Amino acid sequence: MAAIVLIGAQWGDEGKGKATDLLGGSINWVVRYQGGNNAGHTVVLPSGETFALHLIPSGILTPGVQNVIGNGVVVDPGVLLTELGGLEDRDVDTTGLLISADAHLLMPYHVAIDKVTERFLGNKKIGTTGRGIGPCYQDKIARVGVRVADVLDEKILTQKVEAALELKNQILVKIYNRRALDPAQVVDEVLGQAEGFKHRIADTRLLLNQALERGETVLLEGSQGTLLDVDHGTYPYVTSSNPTAGGAAVGAGIGPNKITTVLGILKAYTTRVGSGPFPTELFDEWGAYLAKTGGEVGVTTGRARRCGWFDAVIARYATRVNGITDYFLTKLDVLSSIDTIPICVAYEVDGERIEDMPMTQTGFHHAKPIYEEMPGWWEDISQCKTFEELPQNAQNYILRLEELSGAHISCIGVGPGRDQTIVRRAIA
Repeated sequence: MAAIVLIGAQWGDEGKGKATDLLGGSINWVVRYQGGNNAGHTVVLPSGETFALHLIPSGILTPGVQNVIGNGVVVDPGVLLTELGGLEDRDVDTTGLLISADAHLLMPYHVAIDKVTERFLGNKKIGTTGRGIGPCYQDKIARVGVRVADVLDEKILTQKVEAALELKNQILVKIYNRRALDPAQVVDEVLGQAEGFKHRIADTRLLLNQALERGETVLLEGSQGTLLDVDHGTYPYVTSSNPTAGGAAVGAGIGPNKITTVLGILKAYTTRVGSGPFPTELFDEWGAYLAKTGGEVGVTTGRARRCGWFDAVIARYATRVNGITDYFLTKLDVLSSIDTIPICVAYEVDGERIEDMPMTQTGFHHAKPIYEEMPGWWEDISQCKTFEELPQNAQNYILRLEELSGAHISCIGVGPGRDQTIVRRAIA
């Protein structure tokens, strides 16, 4: 019996899809446990085909794997159907996808409110994707949300939508000068969309626990990084859910004692999308180099990622907060041909050196990176199959990151392809 949590250890976009794909052969179930279509994974198959996934777990590309959209996810039904259709058009078998009856539906009014609110904030905006994720989670916590199972009962769905729009239309019209939404039209739209997915609705909490009892392996896949967690991230520049490992048990409906491994994903440098502090961010030619060489554009949003050197302070923090047992280091190949590679080992805050995350928002905003430098390498590492085949300087860089991060680097990505991964220690 094994439940493995896959979690980004930075601000997201670390390459979790590649890790999920690598583990696919030994995994029976893949569960997306939080977030919505505000994040995504890119998977490159050996054939060279590239798939961008936004709501559907990465395991959908591995034959024989059962995939679950868990109760902790917020589901935009239109996006779901579009993504399913795109996969099926490319001959991907989607019959193994199930959706938790308890997941919440992202409604048209969530998108409308998200967009006008962010626009209203101006230069104080948080940097949301405008896809309605935050407002949907707000309704969930306020206990006025619409759950996936509600599409099976038109009466309940209608009552919930009417109650929600009684207030939200007042906000849209009187505060933001926008057009009111018609409850009946919203209900009809959602019910029409439900025809395309209601056969997938299931008590996934029960099914996952039964699978674990049978000795099957379940991979719990987060969609964003540790530093975007609403509780443990760089608040308020965070997402509206808990992508950290603790959120996996809640968002999938399994007990935390079922989790045997927490696999953290680290990029060999650091990136961030959206607003918020970023101590190692580069504004020079090296930032441009990392962005261009690493192809740093968000798979879901299309937004350019901000780039910086590796930050060991946030890696140590992620190890502690998530209980990370192993790391998958991605995009090491991007650093090839750099003479000297800086690593942020600590911060300077108000003249004081600190090696852990500052406690306050102000402290993190004022943090200045303290670097140590390591010699780089010029060799092409994209065809390396073992750790020993890597240039000595690349090996030294990995071992130093391992020491600073506090967990074993078990896998190393040396290229975007499915087979361009070095495994130092088996995960599952």
